[in-house]
Formats: sequence, structure tokens, C-alpha cells
Amino acid sequence: MGSALLPDLGTEIFIPVCAVIGIAFALFQWVLVSQVKLDSPNKNGYNDYLIEEEEGLNDHNVVLKCAEIQNAISEGATSFLFTEYKYVGIFMVGFAALIFVFLGSVEGFSTKPQPCSYDSQRTCKPALATAAFSTISFLLGAVTSVVSGFLGMKIATYANARTTLEARKGVGKAFIVAFRSGAVMGFLLAANGLVVLFITINVFKIYYGEDWGGLFESITGYGLGGSSMALFGRVGGGIYTKAADVGADLVGKVERNIPEDDPRNPAVIADNVGDNVGDIAGMGSDLFGSYAEASCAALVVASISSFGIDHDFTGMLYPLLISSMGIVVCLITTLFATDFFEIKEVTEIEPALKKQLIISTVLMTVGIAIITFISVPATFTIFNFGTQKVVHNWQLFLCVSVGLWAGLIIGFVTEYYTSNAYSPVQDVADSCRTGAATNVIFGLALGYKSVIIPIFAIAVSIYVSFSFAAMYGVAVAALGMLSTIATGLAIDAYGPISDNAGGIAEMAGMSHRVRERTDALDAAGNTTAAIGKGFAIGSAALVSLALFGAFVSRASISKVDVLTPKVFIGLIVGAMLPYWFSAMTMKSVGSAALKMVEEVRRQFNTIPGLMEGTAKPD
Repeated sequence: MGSALLPDLGTEIFIPVCAVIGIAFALFQWVLVSQVKLDSPNKNGYNDYLIEEEEGLNDHNVVLKCAEIQNAISEGATSFLFTEYKYVGIFMVGFAALIFVFLGSVEGFSTKPQPCSYDSQRTCKPALATAAFSTISFLLGAVTSVVSGFLGMKIATYANARTTLEARKGVGKAFIVAFRSGAVMGFLLAANGLVVLFITINVFKIYYGEDWGGLFESITGYGLGGSSMALFGRVGGGIYTKAADVGADLVGKVERNIPEDDPRNPAVIADNVGDNVGDIAGMGSDLFGSYAEASCAALVVASISSFGIDHDFTGMLYPLLISSMGIVVCLITTLFATDFFEIKEVTEIEPALKKQLIISTVLMTVGIAIITFISVPATFTIFNFGTQKVVHNWQLFLCVSVGLWAGLIIGFVTEYYTSNAYSPVQDVADSCRTGAATNVIFGLALGYKSVIIPIFAIAVSIYVSFSFAAMYGVAVAALGMLSTIATGLAIDAYGPISDNAGGIAEMAGMSHRVRERTDALDAAGNTTAAIGKGFAIGSAALVSLALFGAFVSRASISKVDVLTPKVFIGLIVGAMLPYWFSAMTMKSVGSAALKMVEEVRRQFNTIPGLMEGTAKPD
């Protein structure tokens, strides 16, 4: 079958070097964002450096007001996440114990070597070892996910007021600050996820030795840990942000007829906090979970294919090589937005973000081709329901590429249906002329209609990738969609940062011109946040199939009969679960929003001078 051009030593060097480059680039972007500073004493007694006002651009009091608001948002977001992480910690420990007990009890907590499930002639490590290492990798994945989300929130709350103050100099300056801040989160998450997984594989390999099946089976806990934390981050943060949004808008805009983000509204800070804990920390954990699961699913299938059987370490780590190349590609792509071209007009914002998607996809296609043809043999075999399917390296290239381009299509369709520049959103706005009812009907119909093209894009990518490389093809297609995760997260995090910037401009009493600029950034940001959600959902669909493929491959299940009653029951119950889950989350949002509305009303009714602006809300 031949061997790859890239030696194992090259792989051992390339992956960590790319991860280090990603972390270094993220830190460099952070330094650029924090170059201009302002001393603002905070409650803890130390100086929290924010923005130093350039001479003569604005009143110094406005800058101090921005610093004060930024501190309040940062404090709120931090306290929410720490509260959430207390519950997450309890869940993490409890679930880790369950993993250990269930996996360890497979062979009665035996410490004796067992015959390998895929080759009875060979002996593999005991079930107790798999239980212990799976538990460790689960905890590593969970902690990496939590840390990634928290770091994203911190940089976002650090950058929101900077974006506001830079908006006085022009929309281009503000855009660069917001985008660079998003890039910090994107590169930190992509690089941290990659380097932790790479180190974990190498450390586990010391114990497992030749038993690569057991090694990569225990690594799957990493993906499970990431997605478990994503559940808390996405749902917990999402419930908070929507409850705060509803509370702020219902009482403020509807009942009291005051502008959005008016400083008299007690829920405004909570609303801005929600953007950070839901749309940034939550989305970061969500995409990290999908990325980790796609990598783990591909590694499991590869471990019982020719890569694992022949101990081809470079071929085995092909999913990590793709992610490493993604970091390099996203780095070059980011420079197009921040250094190569400058935004001068409001109308240039959305095209600049759209170009990020196009440039990263085109460059990544070239990057995939290079990685595939130097790291994978010309022909190899992939485990396919009990048989070994012969696959060519060009077919593997097409599997990853089809997932990558499906992601671009999903991004473009999402942008079309959520941007105010196109007819769907304009039609929904037009429907408001006859009241809220027609607006809800139009909006719901638009949402249903928007899924048609993405579903076909996912379907085509599944068919092509499975035809070429069985379940391994589906897993790497999901990885292809997530290969530009650093750029995707930068675009996504840009939205909440710009939203916060607009709120701070309103609360600080800045000029109408500044507010117009931040509103333009925010409008584009709402679209980019939707694009991020599209990527998350599209990749999750591919990842779920890839995980199922990894399970049936590892469990040596040759076929699944849909007509079997138990399987059919499982399908319809599984189809019901999203509705049950959605009902619970919507009810939670309703309950939290109700309490928020009551609290805002109470403050308006009981704090003298609040509506007149002479008193501060709590």
C-alpha cells in the first residue's frame, strides 16, 4: 500500500508547532487590542487597564463611564460562569465516576489482559485500564471546554468598551478591535483543543504500547467531556441571555417606551452579560465539543483500519494534521480582515466577514490537499462493517473537502436568511405593518424554509464521504467543516462584542454618530452569530453520524435493521427528544424571564428618580 511522505517525526513536530503558533497569534492579537490603555480603579483595589483616550477625541468622563460599565458586565459574566461551573463540577465528578464504574465492570474490574475485540489472536489491555484512561480523557475534555469558554468570555468583556471607544475614530477601527478580540477566542480554543488531545494521545501511548485499539477507544472520553460541558454552557448561558433580553425589552421598550440599552433599565447590564455567557462562552464550548467528537470518532475507526493495524502513526493522526493546517490557514485568513484591507464604510462590514468564510475555505482546500498527499499512503484500508474497504488518498481528500464546502454553503445560506441586506429579513420587517401576529407567522415560516438547502448540503456530504471512505469518511467530513473553527469562532464572537459595544455607547451617553457605527457593527454581528450557529448545527449532524459509525465499527455491528421493533422504537423516541428538550428550555426561559420582568418592574416602581435618570438602577 506504500508509505506516506511525511515521517512520524514530522507529524510529532508539525502538530504541536501549529498549536503553539495558534496560541502565540491569539496572544499577539490580545496585545494589539490592549495597546491603548486607561487606568480605571475597580472594586478589588487593583487597576483594570482599559482604554487610554487619545487627546481631544472625547470627554474623559465618557471614557471613565465606559470603563465602569465594562467592569459591571465583566463582573456579572464572571459571577454567572463561576456559579454555573459549581454545578458543572458536581456533574463532571459524578459522570466521571459513572464512566469508570460502567466501563470497569465490563470484565468485572479485571486487571488481566483480554483478547482484542477486532483480533482474538492478540491480547489487549484490561477493561479496568480502559475505564481509568477514558475517565481521565473525559475530565481533560471537560476542563478544556470549560477553560476555552471562560477565556472567550474574558476577552469579549475586555474588548467591548474598547470597541465602543474606537468607534469614535471610525467604523473600521472599531471593526478591527472587535474582530481581533474574536480571533483571540477562536485561536485559543482551536489550539488548546488540539494540543491537549495530542499530548493525551502521546501520554496514553506510553502505557498502551501496541494496543492502539484500546488507546483510541479510551481517547473517546475527550469528546464526551467536551460535549457534556457544551450542554451546560449552551443551554445555561442561552436561558440566561434570552431571559435577560426578554426582561429588558418587555419592560423597557414596550411598557416604559425607553430605548434599548437605556441606562435607566435595570436589565440592560444583565442583557449584555447574557451575550457573553450564552453566545460566546456557550458557543465556544459547543463548537469545541463537536471538534473533539469528530476527531475522536475518526481516530476510533482509523485504529481498527490499516492505520491502526500497521501502526502508521502519521496516517493515524490525519484528523489532527487537518486541524493543525486549519490553524495556519485561519491565521492567514485573519490578516485579510485586520491588516491587508481596511474597512472605511459601514456597507463594507458584511462583505468583509463573508470574505473571511470564502478565503478560509479556498485556502483550506489547498491545505487539505497538501496534508492528504504527504501524510496518507496512496492506498489504504478503512474498516467498513466487518470488512476492510480499500480507499485512495484522493478519495479521502474529497471526503474532507465536501464537508468543508458544505460548511461554506451553510454559512452563506444562513447569511442570506438572517442579513438585513436580503429579501427574507426585509419581508419579515414588512410584515410588521399589520401587527405582531403576521410578523411571528412570517418569521417562523422563514426559519422553517431556511433549513432546506443546509439539509441537502449535509446529505450530499454524507453520501459522498460514506461512498468513498465509509464511516471514517463521514468523520473527516465533519472535521473538514470544523477545520476553519478559528475563523468561524472569530466571526461568531465578533457579534456579541459589537452588540455589547452598542449597549455601552448608549449607556455612556455617546453621540448619535458613534451609536450609528456600533449599530452597523451589531447588525452584521447578528448575522455572523447566526452563521456560527449554522456551523455548530451542521457539524453536529455529521458528528452524530460519525460517532454512531465509530460505535458500530468498534462494537463489530455489521448491520442495523430499522424494521426491528426495538430499533424503530429507538428512532421515534430519539425524534421526540429534541421537542422534549426544547420544551424544557423554553419553559426555563419563560420562568426566568418572568422573574426578570417582575424585578425590573419593581425597581421602576420603587426607586425614586429612576425614570428621570437621577437615580441608578440596581
